[in-house]
Amino acid sequence: MFTTTELLEKINNHLAGLKFTRQPQGLYEPVSYVLSLGGKRIRPVLMLMAYNLYHEDVENILAPATGIEVYHNYTLLHDDLMDKADMRRGKPTVHKVWNENTAILSGDAMLVLAYQFMAQCNPVYLKAVLDVFSLTALEICEGQQMDMDFEVRKDVTEAEYLEMIRLKTSVLLAGSLKMGAMLAGATEEDAGHLYDFGINLGIVFQLKDDLLDVYGNPEVFGKNIGGDILCNKKTYLLIKALELADEKQRRALDFWIDADTYVPEKKIAAVTALYDEIGVKNVCEGLMDEYLIKARAALSAVNVPSERKHALEELMDKLTIRQS
Repeated sequence: MFTTTELLEKINNHLAGLKFTRQPQGLYEPVSYVLSLGGKRIRPVLMLMAYNLYHEDVENILAPATGIEVYHNYTLLHDDLMDKADMRRGKPTVHKVWNENTAILSGDAMLVLAYQFMAQCNPVYLKAVLDVFSLTALEICEGQQMDMDFEVRKDVTEAEYLEMIRLKTSVLLAGSLKMGAMLAGATEEDAGHLYDFGINLGIVFQLKDDLLDVYGNPEVFGKNIGGDILCNKKTYLLIKALELADEKQRRALDFWIDADTYVPEKKIAAVTALYDEIGVKNVCEGLMDEYLIKARAALSAVNVPSERKHALEELMDKLTIRQS
């Protein structure tokens, strides 16, 4: 069995060795730039970890694991463009270094490249893997559209939000695990349990992200807190606050949501104080615990020796207890 650190090193070394030699270079330079920005590489590592539950020759699936990471970065490139974000992982975004048209076209190329890397898997599993990958990619688009639709609504329900983060965040974690298991020749039941593990883990991961944006330490979190509050993002905290607020609290929330001009620090402090009054932090943490229990149960059901699952258990703890 490999450790998480060892698997991360393997995928990082493989990505560092990628050379895009096709022309024109103006199309591929942004691709290399995006991949050079680093990141946690959680998704390809999860694919390798799922495969490693059954086999040691993880080098055999470095190509499809690369496909997962290229696809993930493609979504980030287009997200940055839609959000008009200036920075990604401390560096200027592609549309800032180049321009918007280049970002669109290079992103499109990354999607095609992701499929090409994915297709380099064992032909025995090719159709099944591509079916999972294609459905996952489509669901992520659906989740992104839901998130965009939520921007103009105040009546987003908890159920709608959880479905959105399942689609936008969880399915790629789950799909990475499932495809890794499939490539290892795992049973359909095991692949399904690993998928369920990833779904529940992804929901906890996103709920934790919502919490950290309000209650995190900016020095550890890596960015200023309160960004979601300033842009009225429909996070779980805001949705539950609007649901549970009394009349006075609802008026105050509406005031800050509707305000066109404000001092950012004052808005963050006022909305955070309302969250504290309403108690949404505890509600969010309670829901995270529920999904953690589901994640642990799904992982426990995978039919491999328990000691082979330690790395996944440790990664789950790291992702859900994280402060950044």
